[in-house]
Amino acid sequence: AKVMTTPVILFIQTVFYNKRFSTNTKLTVIPVVGGIFINSYYDISFNIHGTVYALLGVMVTGLYQIWVGSKQQELAVNSMQLLYYQAPLSSLMLVCIVPFFEPLNSFPWTISLLGMGLVFVSGILAFSVNLSIFWIIGKTSPLTYNMVGHCKFCLTLLGGFLIFQDPLAMYQLIGIICTFGGILLYTHFKLREQSRKKLEEKRLTSNV
Repeated sequence: AKVMTTPVILFIQTVFYNKRFSTNTKLTVIPVVGGIFINSYYDISFNIHGTVYALLGVMVTGLYQIWVGSKQQELAVNSMQLLYYQAPLSSLMLVCIVPFFEPLNSFPWTISLLGMGLVFVSGILAFSVNLSIFWIIGKTSPLTYNMVGHCKFCLTLLGGFLIFQDPLAMYQLIGIICTFGGILLYTHFKLREQSRKKLEEKRLTSNV
């Protein structure tokens, strides 16, 4: 499912938000998605229910990431402000949904001090992750955030191999190289596009 999020975001922003991506940017998605697919292919299995849930997850994730960026611009707020308003609504929704998927009789009603501390630390880490998502998308774009996520995935595989001596198959190494190559090309083309925009803005201001 993670593999399809990037092209789905490209499709939604192009068709429904009239956002234009350069040909070079579109082409860089191919090695990135291909590399992630190579890494994930031997770890997944397919069935009808899983496929349906995966497709729904891809659509929801893509729309969520696009809305995180568009709402910051539409409401003229920063990442912290948007998260401040979104987090309570998400918590309220989860309170209503969780009892249907997590039986309350399995919940440990008596929690030790250590357990409470771990829950608190987990909440802080979750908040930090959400804030980083909002910040990266707000400062860049949903597509760039996806590239960061793919880079993190490859670094996790390499870290497991170098630090914990986890096995790394040849096909995984090929996938990592493809992904990193696509990310480097994407970064190069985006920086070049930004420099061109700055030059055009300077020309316009100088002419005025």
